[in-house]
Amino acid sequence: MKLLKSSLLGSAAAFAAVGAAHAADLPVKKAAPIEYVRVCSAYGAGFFYIPGTDTCLRVSGRARFEGGYMASNSRQAGGGGDTSGYQGRMRINLDARTQTAYGTLRAFVRLDAGSRTGYSGIGFSGTQARIGQAYNGTGVDEVNRAQQFVNVDKAFIQFAGLTAGRASSFFDFYAHDFEITASTAGSDNASTNLFAYTATFGNGLSATLSVEDPVFRRTPIFAPFTSTPAVSPVFTVYTKGAPSNYNTVDAVQRERLPDFVGALRVDQAWGSAQLSAATHELNVGNIAVTSSPLPQGAVPFAHTKNVQGWAVQGGLKVNAPFVAPGDALYLQGAYGDGAQLYTGYSAFSGSYSQSAATIQGQKFSQYFSDATINPFTGQLQTSQSFTAVASYLHYWSPEWRSAFFGSYGEQSFSQGARLAQGAIYGLVSPNAPAAYGFGTNAVGVPGTRFYQLSQALRDTYQFVAGASLIWSPVKDLDIGLEGYYTQIGLKSGRAIDLDKNPGAYSAAGIAGINAGTFVPRTATQDSISQIRFRVQRDF
Repeated sequence: MKLLKSSLLGSAAAFAAVGAAHAADLPVKKAAPIEYVRVCSAYGAGFFYIPGTDTCLRVSGRARFEGGYMASNSRQAGGGGDTSGYQGRMRINLDARTQTAYGTLRAFVRLDAGSRTGYSGIGFSGTQARIGQAYNGTGVDEVNRAQQFVNVDKAFIQFAGLTAGRASSFFDFYAHDFEITASTAGSDNASTNLFAYTATFGNGLSATLSVEDPVFRRTPIFAPFTSTPAVSPVFTVYTKGAPSNYNTVDAVQRERLPDFVGALRVDQAWGSAQLSAATHELNVGNIAVTSSPLPQGAVPFAHTKNVQGWAVQGGLKVNAPFVAPGDALYLQGAYGDGAQLYTGYSAFSGSYSQSAATIQGQKFSQYFSDATINPFTGQLQTSQSFTAVASYLHYWSPEWRSAFFGSYGEQSFSQGARLAQGAIYGLVSPNAPAAYGFGTNAVGVPGTRFYQLSQALRDTYQFVAGASLIWSPVKDLDIGLEGYYTQIGLKSGRAIDLDKNPGAYSAAGIAGINAGTFVPRTATQDSISQIRFRVQRDF
């Protein structure tokens, strides 16, 4: 028995030894190390390292509800649109930064999206739809009454002083910083395509040279015809020294040269200041010569020469903690020649058309054209505009704050520009193809009653004043109400009141006005008050 027991124990030990030897030859499967998300403190709160990289990322965003009321003065059938409107909006920001031997490499992207309804017939002529950021609702209940929109608001790279991509224009300064509705007249191009270099000199001083996309600063050239594409008439035939025939120039602007922007800026504890300048090329098409050879007496027409519009702006921001912590004052002024969107005279309505409405049910249109085409020379004549803005933010307490803001601006057309358009109107109006049409762009024949009262190319002014009250019960939550008053007016003379005379610009209306059988109601100014409510949560 002892011998058998010893043999069995020996065999078991041998098998165990062999098994252990084979087990030692097999690979050992180890658990993968867990890489936890690490906080990145190099660039401020909210950043973390993207696992497996040395890049820091911050994710942030916003949710917003907004509702408002915009009164309508219009008495026209079907005119004026909705007086109330609502919108829900979202925003997502991604900010990625990596430290390199050349400094910080940064990429920033921002996506805005939302849904909105109402406000001045928004589905019919909303600026966002016309510039391709919005899509009208097409359902039976929503057709032309709702918009869904998506906007790549930011997508830029910053590296060693360079900024390239979609970003805010370096020309801008105040940019409606304290406003909910962005109602004042002033430059505010939050999204444009650019390539810029910024040099820093210490003590908060910097200088920037930026090459920017001109499309986002483009205002239509005045064209009296309502046809598509827009065309402007010019004299081409003279009989005994007097103009007797005309042709048309394609007035749609072309994209050729970029806008060049320069800015000198200082940022210090007391606040900041900036001087900006910009150039903006005006570039249209050729004349549509329909007969060859030219008829006897025709004037050979040269190409309309390109013109460089320009603008300058000065801005000052003064921090006022001696009044209350967080208080600040903005002052800004801008002047432009052939560059109206740099002064921001049409900031509220945009410039998707040459006479976009600033207020709902407007009695007469303001013309926002950067230039007219002189019918005698075929060359561009630029318009001039200026704006001045003041805005003050005051904290009543850490939870309650108000903004008080106002602006004044004017736009004027070159001396003689309206008279020249009237001179060719007398030749064109009885002979123009029916497809062209004039509509409310009709200037009229100089010396007639209609010419004195028509709205086209009148010099105008605009005044805005408003205030807000915002409650922030907790961090990053704003509940606010804003109200403001807008007035537009003619710098001289009177214009036909479109609200009370909707048919004044028809052929019969013009003939009746000139004959004295139709005496239209007229106006020198128009005004409106608006109110907007907002709830916004940032994270």
